[in-house]
Amino acid sequence: MAKLYFRYGAMNSGKSTGLLQVAFNYEERGQRVLLAKPDVDTKGDDQIVSRLGVSRTVDFLIPTGESAVELFNAHAAGDDPDALLEHVDQQPVACLLIDEAQFLSADQVDDLFRIAVRQNVPVLAFGIRTDFKTRMFPGSLRLMELAHTLEELKTICRCGRKAIFNTRRIGDTVVFDGDQVAIDGQDVWYESLCGSCYLEASEGRLGS
Repeated sequence: MAKLYFRYGAMNSGKSTGLLQVAFNYEERGQRVLLAKPDVDTKGDDQIVSRLGVSRTVDFLIPTGESAVELFNAHAAGDDPDALLEHVDQQPVACLLIDEAQFLSADQVDDLFRIAVRQNVPVLAFGIRTDFKTRMFPGSLRLMELAHTLEELKTICRCGRKAIFNTRRIGDTVVFDGDQVAIDGQDVWYESLCGSCYLEASEGRLGS
């Protein structure tokens, strides 16, 4: 039986880079993979973008409220009109890779579990665990509950210790109010911090 994997880490821990490396490893051995991400993640539009400068177009986006199983099945069978030409031979899918999995709903994570268990296709989901208020994203929470294997991807704080939290900044100002989802870009950006630096930046504040 295939497994559902959740590889999580703070911002800048190499999640997207790791996903693209996994895809390369499979394809180098002649295996077919499918790449997807929630359409909530507008950074890079329909691409997975690594901070190292590597990018790749996903095979499909996962809109809010839609079935991940149905989307996977359509693309695995080549039924989608936008499917890449090299997949028309309908070679079996060896692995499904999901970027920014924290933005999935709990029901969509349940779908990933079904794909792994019922269709015997390994599913590797990459994402962050908590938001800028140290609260779990719904997708991450469900992945923590369901995934067969959990793997933390580590990165370092500005002080050199292990970073575990994500602070949201607008310009140079650290903010603790706002919607849970705000994609980093021109106005909003994030910094990964250890527990000590997070408490210092937040003046001891945790959560909302």
